[in-house]
Amino acid sequence: MKESEIIFKAVELLKSKGLDKVDVAIVLGSGLGPLADGVREIFRIKYNEIEGFPVSTVEGHEGVLIYGELEGKRVLVYKGRFHYYEGYSTRQATLPLRILKPLNARVLILTNAAGGVVPSMKPGDIMLIRDHINLIPDNPLRGPNLEEFGPRFPSMHDAYDEELRRLAKKCAVEEGIFIREGVYVALQGPSLETPSEYLFVKVIGGDAVGMSTAPEVIVARHMGIKVLAFSIITNVANPYAPSLATHEEVLQVANEAGRKLEKLIRRVIRSL
Repeated sequence: MKESEIIFKAVELLKSKGLDKVDVAIVLGSGLGPLADGVREIFRIKYNEIEGFPVSTVEGHEGVLIYGELEGKRVLVYKGRFHYYEGYSTRQATLPLRILKPLNARVLILTNAAGGVVPSMKPGDIMLIRDHINLIPDNPLRGPNLEEFGPRFPSMHDAYDEELRRLAKKCAVEEGIFIREGVYVALQGPSLETPSEYLFVKVIGGDAVGMSTAPEVIVARHMGIKVLAFSIITNVANPYAPSLATHEEVLQVANEAGRKLEKLIRRVIRSL
């Protein structure tokens, strides 16, 4: 089945289950699934029940799409995402986001767990992503352009919407939540970074490093959807005094800090 057929067939399926509009779409990263529990559900569907969708294989990524109401807005929540390191191309990994264009979604909120490279960072900090450096050796727009979704050469100068970032910072102050702002560097994974790779990320201008998000932002901007994105800093790397970080520790910190991020995202959605 062609990409466009998969996309429009998925849209028809979701509409048949009661989806009428999407004000905000949200992608939940590692350990951040509990945010979905606050959604007043209209329906949920597993990714593997949607023909042509990839299947999530990573712990902490449940693999379900939830549609409902949150803070007075209609939301579509991706509880779990797909990654290049799972064996998918970034085009395959971002295919589920393509349904947002025919559904006329205007805003996409992305979350992830990331390793910090700034010494003043602490595990559990929330970083508002200002920009990214994509070092995943693939681009989700590689191959034939989907003309009905966006231009061949989309601009990325405003990848992370400035107006939405201002709103997020205002909401953080109102909620009494400390947030940082920085640059996210996307690497392919799944191995965690070496001390020299952490140092490289810092030298090229990164503040945090992870294995997702950048391809999703590229696809969203290709479709003209505004993006707001947050990283939960799960560990802080000192290249000169490296320490072991495990996926289990990442999930634990993300779960704990996720409650703060949930509160902030709710405030942002309410304020849109």
